[in-house]
Amino acid sequence: MAGNIKKVRNNNDIDLKDRLVAINRVTKVTKGGRTFSFSAIVVVGNENGIVGWGLGKANEVTTAIAKGVEAAKKNLVRIPILNGTIPHEQSAKFGGARIFMKPASHGTGLVAGGAMRAVLESAGVTDVLAKSKGSSNPHNLVKATIKALCELRDAYTIAQQRGVSLDKVFNG
Repeated sequence: MAGNIKKVRNNNDIDLKDRLVAINRVTKVTKGGRTFSFSAIVVVGNENGIVGWGLGKANEVTTAIAKGVEAAKKNLVRIPILNGTIPHEQSAKFGGARIFMKPASHGTGLVAGGAMRAVLESAGVTDVLAKSKGSSNPHNLVKATIKALCELRDAYTIAQQRGVSLDKVFNG
C-alpha cells in the first residue's frame, strides 16, 4: 500500500457493505478420504471513498465469508473520488494481474469486469473505464485494483504536498 496516510484508523462509525468476489473449494486428500475447505475473498466498502479486502478460510462457506469480512474491515483505505470518478488515469500490477483505469464522464457507468467491478462499486466509483490485462486471478485482480486506488492523488493532496495553492497546481 502507498503509505499509512490513506489507512482508515477508526471504522466503528462507518456503514460498510460487503461483496463476495470469489469462493474457492480446496480439497485435502488424507488417509481417511477427502476433506473440503473453502476460501472466500471479500471486498467491503461504504460506497463513499473507503474500501478494503479480506481473505477468509474455513470448513464452511458462510464461516469463510464471515472471516473474510472481518479481515477486510482490518485493512480499510480511503481513496479520492471526484464527481463519481477517479481523479486521473492509473495503472497497477500485482502478480500476473495488470490493470488500467481511466476517468470517465458522468453517465458512462462502471465499465469494468469481475473482481475489479466489485472493488470499484464498494469504493463508490460510478463512472470509470477499466481494463484488466494479464491474469484474471481474482485474488491478484483485487490486490492490483486496491493498489491502483491507493496510488490516486487528488489536486488538494498534491497542493498540500508541494506547499502551493490549489490554483497553482492547475496553472503552474
